[in-house]
Amino acid sequence: MQITLLKSKLHRITTTHAELDYEGSCAIDADLLKMAGIREYEQIQIYNVNNGERFTTYAILAEAGSKIVSVNGAAAHKANPGDLLIIATYANMNEAEADNYKPTMVYFNDKNEVIKTANAIAPQLATAS
Repeated sequence: MQITLLKSKLHRITTTHAELDYEGSCAIDADLLKMAGIREYEQIQIYNVNNGERFTTYAILAEAGSKIVSVNGAAAHKANPGDLLIIATYANMNEAEADNYKPTMVYFNDKNEVIKTANAIAPQLATAS
């Protein structure tokens, strides 16, 4: 059996551009793609924290070191500059591969500077009412 697990995530990265007339895709700083293990032209899922939009596109390179995250083409209607995004990729694997698998997650501040990386998410705790 094959299952799908989170491969990588850019967590709460800020949209810097929304370019309606640019060829569709999402341009992301090449250094940040490399850090997260996201390949050029790889399918990505984008979750907009500000407006709840969820959409699929693919990653293209933006200038290394630029901190650019540009949502392009038709998807530009789904994100505005300043919106916080979660950009995720997923991988299919068998149960044995999944047993030892850890995703790559990169977390950002509001200037698209990396504040931490991780390969696990702490369990969510129950809260008292």
